[in-house]
Amino acid sequence: MRKLIPVFAISVLGISCAKQQAHPPVGGFFSEKEMNDSQNRAKNLNETERLQIQDWIKNQDENFYSMKMNYWVNIPDLDKNAKKQDGDEISYQYEIYDFDMVKFYEEPKIERQVHFGQFNEIRAVEDALRYMKENQEVTLLIPSVLAFGIYGDNDKISGDMPIIIKLKTL
Repeated sequence: MRKLIPVFAISVLGISCAKQQAHPPVGGFFSEKEMNDSQNRAKNLNETERLQIQDWIKNQDENFYSMKMNYWVNIPDLDKNAKKQDGDEISYQYEIYDFDMVKFYEEPKIERQVHFGQFNEIRAVEDALRYMKENQEVTLLIPSVLAFGIYGDNDKISGDMPIIIKLKTL
């Protein structure tokens, strides 16, 4: 993935240079052109990241499978398991890595007795958890749009960064 990052950075730089304003103007509204520019930027970035993630997968000893929401997991047919519903409770933990397998935080994030439908979590994590069994572990490959988006996590994860999450139900 190290070889892909400069290409990724250049493509993101090229895309982002076309539109420098990241926040809506005073008054809080985008023009139709600004909305279209933003949508096109997100679409182009998502396509670039998907191709980069697919290339990364080809070089792994492990298989990954695409989920409907546009991320990958290392468990075949995960979405064929019974789906948990809003209100169901779950406990879980996860660790976040970049595509060079560098861990962002030393301690895993642990959440106990969280109810579906009331998550304040990465959408791909909530989606995967809905299909996971107790004490099951899964690796998620997540494009930036489903991870921390254009702003990052305001700490160690920069904006527009695809991530890997190692997720476990407790």
